[in-house]
Amino acid sequence: MKIAKLEERIETLQGDNAALRKEIGKIGEAVEALRKSAADAGADRAELREQLQQLRGLLETLQKRTADYRELKERLDLAYSKVTFIENFLAIGKKEEPSGGNGRPKKNHVKANGTDKESLYAAAYEEFKEGRYEKAREAFQNFLKLHPRTEYSANAHYWLGECYYFEKNYEKAILEYEKVIKEYPESNKVPQALLKQGLSFLQLGDKTSGRAILEIVVRDYPNTNQARIARSKIIEIK
Repeated sequence: MKIAKLEERIETLQGDNAALRKEIGKIGEAVEALRKSAADAGADRAELREQLQQLRGLLETLQKRTADYRELKERLDLAYSKVTFIENFLAIGKKEEPSGGNGRPKKNHVKANGTDKESLYAAAYEEFKEGRYEKAREAFQNFLKLHPRTEYSANAHYWLGECYYFEKNYEKAILEYEKVIKEYPESNKVPQALLKQGLSFLQLGDKTSGRAILEIVVRDYPNTNQARIARSKIIEIK
């Protein structure tokens, strides 16, 4: 009887042991599943972290571009303010008197059905074409003094700016170009005046103002030779 009970007890323990092993197996599977889930969650977190870093980088780039645009606009506004201030304060171009000559056409110039203003303008332009910039400048100044508001005035201010430009007096050139831009906005000389104004700022070492004005030429007059020149200059600016 004791042996039978003992054998029965052993069988019971063996059954319990098998059940225990089965439970241990289930627990192991659960642990493995939990470990896999944790690994997947870690991968998801890593991917999420990478996406957040990318978004942060894009945000920083956007903020930088916004700051650059704001700074560029502020510098452009400042440049125009400087031009207006200098023009108003010093009255350059308004108080200057011709330093010599009466601006009349030379003897070999024929009036040929032209008015007096036409002859004066033609004489000044002839001096410019011949590269006599000082005489051309004096002639254009004289013309503008005698005929300040005519159909030739915008061109006269532009060529006066060109005289200053070729004399390397870029500050005064900028002011004359500005008169064309502000006082004669419908003139066909405006794109040229803007281009040369931008180039004048570059000659003065002000790359920010120069680039800003060249970008206006490209934006507002995209299909012109001036825009083509402006684009090439913008590429050169570093």
